[in-house]
Amino acid sequence: MTRKKRGSKASPRTNSSKERPLNEPEPEPKTRSRPAGEIASTIKLETKDGHVIVAGDGHYIPGEPRSTAHRALVRFVKELAPRHLIWNGDALDASVISRHQRIGWEVRPALKDELEVCQERMGELELAAPKGCSKSWTVGNHDQLRFDSRLSALCPEYFGIHGFALADHFPVWNFAWAVEINDDITVKHRWKGGIHAPYNNCVNSGRTIVTGHLHSAKVIPYTDYSGTRYGVDHGCIADTKSRAFRNYTEASPLNWRSGFCVLSFIQGRLLMPELCLVVDEDRGLVQWRGQIVKL
Repeated sequence: MTRKKRGSKASPRTNSSKERPLNEPEPEPKTRSRPAGEIASTIKLETKDGHVIVAGDGHYIPGEPRSTAHRALVRFVKELAPRHLIWNGDALDASVISRHQRIGWEVRPALKDELEVCQERMGELELAAPKGCSKSWTVGNHDQLRFDSRLSALCPEYFGIHGFALADHFPVWNFAWAVEINDDITVKHRWKGGIHAPYNNCVNSGRTIVTGHLHSAKVIPYTDYSGTRYGVDHGCIADTKSRAFRNYTEASPLNWRSGFCVLSFIQGRLLMPELCLVVDEDRGLVQWRGQIVKL
């Protein structure tokens, strides 16, 4: 047995309590190795100062141009340089593997073509994101709940084989049911339903909660003895007149809005969540902080 020599100095310890400089990126979220298809419960993120961008519901399908909201999202990811980028479900539409029957003789895109256009659009976000920006993806009812569920139902023996889970095709992103920011903000694809969903989500969860799914784009503040929190619907990245929606909505008027959400933090405090909203799809116009921005 070797003995420690007298007078030998112990290894210096790093002071982990020091505050991180403003320009230093937040650490990547901790993830564990899991079999393909096993969905993590929650990704935990922290941010003291800076921005977190939350977007979702792209419903990307082949043959359609990049929506105004998507182009705005790519631009704002570059300009705002967020600490974290969260995709809140439904990049894929996957109508061809939906449990709902085909409507008339509608032509549904091939899943292979949809997957390729999704990889292209998400790749644009990956390139726009600054170095050190974490990338999280919450499970949507159109993407993983269709892609993975279809495969697991028809060929369960292939569990764990690479390629049989949607996450395998987007290796840069961390997938989970929900994302928590600073332990008091939750981002998930959906919870309560109906026109008052953001309000009910906020009141019933007791925290700020950001959801998608309903495409309604709204911010509802709620204040009680514990302070002020927010119920947020970030809207949809898809054009609300996309072919992905045409048949099942029967060309009805839709109380939907295209856009995404920006969460801003100063010394760990969340400011009022902001929405970047499309005001003219055809002309490529969005509204942001009291101004019309041309893309």
